[in-house]
Amino acid sequence: MRVWILLLVLAWLADSSMTQHINSLTWLTYLRNRAYNNGYGHHYANLALPNTEEPSVIDCPLECDCPSAYPKAMYCSNRKLQHIPFVPSHVKYVYLQNNQLTGITNGVFDNAPNITWIIIHANKLSSDKFGDKVLAKLPNLQRLFVQHNNLTRVPQGLPRSLRDLHMNHNNISVVPVDSFRGMNNLTALYLQMNAIEDLGKALEGLVSLTVLDLRGNRLKKIPESLPARLSQLYLEYNHIASIPADFLSQRPELRYIRLSHNQLTNGGIPASAFNVSTLVELDLSFNKLERIPIISTSLENLYLQANKIKEFSVNSFCRVVDTKNYSNLRVLRLEANEISARDIPNEAVLCLRLATNIDL
Repeated sequence: MRVWILLLVLAWLADSSMTQHINSLTWLTYLRNRAYNNGYGHHYANLALPNTEEPSVIDCPLECDCPSAYPKAMYCSNRKLQHIPFVPSHVKYVYLQNNQLTGITNGVFDNAPNITWIIIHANKLSSDKFGDKVLAKLPNLQRLFVQHNNLTRVPQGLPRSLRDLHMNHNNISVVPVDSFRGMNNLTALYLQMNAIEDLGKALEGLVSLTVLDLRGNRLKKIPESLPARLSQLYLEYNHIASIPADFLSQRPELRYIRLSHNQLTNGGIPASAFNVSTLVELDLSFNKLERIPIISTSLENLYLQANKIKEFSVNSFCRVVDTKNYSNLRVLRLEANEISARDIPNEAVLCLRLATNIDL
């Protein structure tokens, strides 16, 4: 009987000790987060937790989730957060989307210099509360998602290590010339649905950029100094009325161009502007064209619907029409114009022999 009583006492003491240890860690995490949210992050950033088999779980902020299956990630999305919690030093991927964050103070990420991704879209971030040194100590940051916020300008001090930058669906109107300076690794830039009127030479020097999305802005012309390696360019829903003559000849990597919902007329398109062999897809729908522009025989997809086109010119697709010369066009959309099937000449059969979809 005494043996059983002794075992019960020992078990109770062990359980009490473990509970006290866990509670102390819980309170430590709480106090660290509270101090961090009040601007004292730099005072305790180097405090060490007791040794444990799963440090990513133990030192995880109470507001977030740090699953042991993904020890480098900190999930804090959809928590109604108004402040960014303390970020442990081992974290590389921070998920803060769909919260109520209005600003980011300098030093908030300094304890985790190896952060690679910051996903903080769908909040209420404003430019005047976005510290100019927030990202200064993140030399390994590759992906930054700040879309669907209230930014009015490009954040300062963006790391040169960035490869993927999403700033779409904000209120950005001005992009200073040095906004992206030194970003030799940036491959994708998303600025759609802002209020940008002119980019000037802000894109100059982006030697690795392949994808540029500028849909839904207030551009009146094609941006200057577009990178030579650009492959995809999206310019829909702007106010562009003309195309530079050397627009494509200076960018041999450009494959996909979308210019729908602009103010383009035939007078604003030089004769050979789109007659380049590298182009694969061209979208000129919902403009004010009255004639089909001259295109290269290598083009595969051409969208011209909802213009004011009144004639079908085979010469726009093939300069010579015979059994050996023909267009590689697969898809041609011409619906909602002022032509019908009766307006297509017979020689179009030879020229467009590879077409699988022609809509009138």
